[in-house]
Amino acid sequence: MSLLQTFAVSKHFGAQDVLTDINIQIARGERIGLVGANGSGKSTLLRILAGIEEPSGGQVQRARGLRIGYLPQEVTLHSGDASLWECVAAAFATLHRQAEALRCLEEALAAVHHDEATRAQLLAQYGDAQAAFEAAGGYTWEHRTRRVLKGLGFDEPDYTRPLAQLSGGEQTRAYLARLLLEEPELLLLDEPTNHLDLSAIEWLEEHLLNWPGALVIVAHDRYLLDRVTTRIWALEEGRVHSYRGNYSAYVTQRAERRLRQQRLFEQQQAYIARQEDFIRRTFANQRARSAQDRRKRLERLERVEQVREERHIRLRLTTDLRSGDLVLATHDLVVGYRADEPLFACPDLTIYRGDRVALIGPNGAGKTTFLRTILQEIPPLRGQVRIGASVKVGYLAQAHAGLDMHRSVLDEVLAIKDMTLQEARTFLGRFLFSGDDVYKPIGVLSGGERARVALIRLVLQGANFLVLDEPTGHLDIPSQELLQSVLADFEGTILLVSHDRFFVDALATCIWALEDGQLKVVPGNYTAYLATRQQNRVSQAAKEVGDRRRTLQEAVQDTRRAEATQGTPRLNPYRRQRALEEVQEAIRQTEERLADLARALEEASGTQAVERIAALGREYQAAEEELARLFDRWAELEAL
Repeated sequence: MSLLQTFAVSKHFGAQDVLTDINIQIARGERIGLVGANGSGKSTLLRILAGIEEPSGGQVQRARGLRIGYLPQEVTLHSGDASLWECVAAAFATLHRQAEALRCLEEALAAVHHDEATRAQLLAQYGDAQAAFEAAGGYTWEHRTRRVLKGLGFDEPDYTRPLAQLSGGEQTRAYLARLLLEEPELLLLDEPTNHLDLSAIEWLEEHLLNWPGALVIVAHDRYLLDRVTTRIWALEEGRVHSYRGNYSAYVTQRAERRLRQQRLFEQQQAYIARQEDFIRRTFANQRARSAQDRRKRLERLERVEQVREERHIRLRLTTDLRSGDLVLATHDLVVGYRADEPLFACPDLTIYRGDRVALIGPNGAGKTTFLRTILQEIPPLRGQVRIGASVKVGYLAQAHAGLDMHRSVLDEVLAIKDMTLQEARTFLGRFLFSGDDVYKPIGVLSGGERARVALIRLVLQGANFLVLDEPTGHLDIPSQELLQSVLADFEGTILLVSHDRFFVDALATCIWALEDGQLKVVPGNYTAYLATRQQNRVSQAAKEVGDRRRTLQEAVQDTRRAEATQGTPRLNPYRRQRALEEVQEAIRQTEERLADLARALEEASGTQAVERIAALGREYQAAEEELARLFDRWAELEAL
């Protein structure tokens, strides 16, 4: 049975129809990506599925007792003086009640130590309650909470911070953490990656890959949709079209569906034209009855809709100015605002004409500060930045910081380039600004509309070196894909900061990765960076395993010397030796498994197969954990 099903659901706001005849169902364990243009009604549909908003027509049928978790795009938590930890730990309210019941039983046991019958009865109750508490995760909830909070970017000092001191993005992350820990049967997520940096997005992906329930996620992150989803719902013109597979499979299937629909439309139009021609030619003669029959059949014919041309921004980035071969060079560069607290030091960096460099790293690491340093908006703490000959920079600031919120869209364009009013309006039409929209102040525009204005400014600058800070922010997927295509054809040089891994993977020829206060240069795209990072992790893990083995061997030798001095060990020597041999054999097999996985990872890195690299990485991590457990057991046996 489905967890949830809709029957002819519709939603309208006044005269505007947002959703029309929605018939969908969600099976247990299904992971669905909901995609569509900005403003198409995705958030409205999620709220209806969650039961927060009622449909204008139709019905939503939910399984009895279905537990639904819903994350809106923005969350405001009102919990008085509650801390982050208290807010998230509320996910385990049932466990807390069980723990309190156990404490009450313990007190009762202490009070009846002379009454054996009552004590036996209480002990039985306590045993049952403790087993239920353990089965429900009563002894692991704190570890799970810390793991989820860390994964979503919170540090230990954040745990005691009052919710009132958290930013809007932090409150949204806190609520997401609680939802993940509650493990509802159906999880509805509306843009969960909006407030996450790259490492948190990667962690969320891994978590959702192992999600035990069903999931519907609205996201503009194509990489996440490719990895996590097993079905795509595409919301177009108020209707939902369902596609099997992930986002890449959807793109292929949708193109095929539109092509089939257009061919059917053309075939039907040709058929209709032939029938109407026959009716016109024969209606006045003796075969008029045949013509009437054909007319009736045409009237009953279910018409195939013509494929509508999609409205997209028409974007083209060109430059008439050719730069020198060297576009940017740094020497001994240290980035930051205070000499006593630098953000990071750079190796000597170079960008040559035609390079497309992606700077990635966690929030707060200094990516935007680095861009502003090379643009000479803020001075470096140390070192030099040199811009090459004939380089004209075009800068797209994060959150569209370069826009004047008081200017109209039209005035913003005219402030950059001198053109007639008609030329300006025609140009704005290419970016979907028409009619009175051109007179709207920038400050009242949506995030997506501001993103389009920022792109307009970039186009008009005619730069040959583009510096882009989160260029896909607030853009829907079709606009992201268009921008990606345009930048791929751009003949100049690009330095971009982005959390959009699909975008980075498609464009970058080099990755600059900020990790642990260091900037590392990795040639290639994001897939190449992942392969290199995984290889480094395997090498580091292998070194740690070797160090642990040597440490344990030294401890074993110390134990054996002590045994020789003090006499025979306390455990039966035969049983102890058998147990040691079994553990040592398990260690040998696990180390061989790790070596095989390391070789497989190296081979996969050469092919840049992202999914296989990720799967092998998970296997390697599990084998590492098993080896650590076996080493601990070996140490315990040697100490007996």
